[in-house]
Amino acid sequence: MKIDSHQHFWRYNEAQYPWIPKNSPLQCDWLPEDWRAAACRVGVQGSVAVQARQTIEESRWLLQLAEQHSSIKGVVGWVDLRSDKLEQQLKELAQHPKFVGVRHVVQDEPDGHFMLREDFQRGIALLKKYQLAYDILIFPKQLPAALELVKTFPEQLFALDHIAKPFIKDGVLSPWREQICTLAESRNVYCKVSGMVTEARHGAWKKEQFRPYLETVFAAFGEDRLMFGSDWPVCLLSASYNQVLEIVEDFLKKFDQKTREKVMGQNAARFYGIKS
Repeated sequence: MKIDSHQHFWRYNEAQYPWIPKNSPLQCDWLPEDWRAAACRVGVQGSVAVQARQTIEESRWLLQLAEQHSSIKGVVGWVDLRSDKLEQQLKELAQHPKFVGVRHVVQDEPDGHFMLREDFQRGIALLKKYQLAYDILIFPKQLPAALELVKTFPEQLFALDHIAKPFIKDGVLSPWREQICTLAESRNVYCKVSGMVTEARHGAWKKEQFRPYLETVFAAFGEDRLMFGSDWPVCLLSASYNQVLEIVEDFLKKFDQKTREKVMGQNAARFYGIKS
């Protein structure tokens, strides 16, 4: 089964989603039937739905969608990792078999060491108890903090979202490349091959621009810790679902079938504990 390890749903509301660009294709509802229309026709059968709002209601809503749609194989939701009520929230959400992970929008935090704060790390320390992964959403400038985080919690599973959003538009590799290689030395970290098209020049990119970045993460993480993700519908700012899929699948042509199957679904299933 091909699994999209990273996509989003929402019922559009400007106040609830202030990060969505104005006059963009994202300013409407994007729901499971829309994802299936884009993904199933290119052979992707399941997905992991990832939070797009930082509210506990968002997590509950995504789990409701997951109950209604078998194509949603897992939910990476949001909880307040710094809250005194965190364990209560985790107990509630973890009862649902499709609640597989947690994410915080660290990229928007002004404190470059946000992930190293005592209150945040106290929350991270609770996730393994509930068998939950943590998705790291950062910009390259926050990679040094991510390096410290993953070493502090060697038993916790982490997924790096969007290969840490390197400066693809400008063709910049360093120091992102070197820091990615160091991060990958921690075997508890996986990497989502996702979000690249939105870091390129929207609508004016070429496939070869992504090759140095793909080569870097493949060399660093290897075939067992990489997961395809579309970042749909956010990817629509720069590319269609099919175009995003083609970038990864074209790169994978030089690998054997076993490797392709791992990156396109098996690794995500193992990482998030997806049963079917």
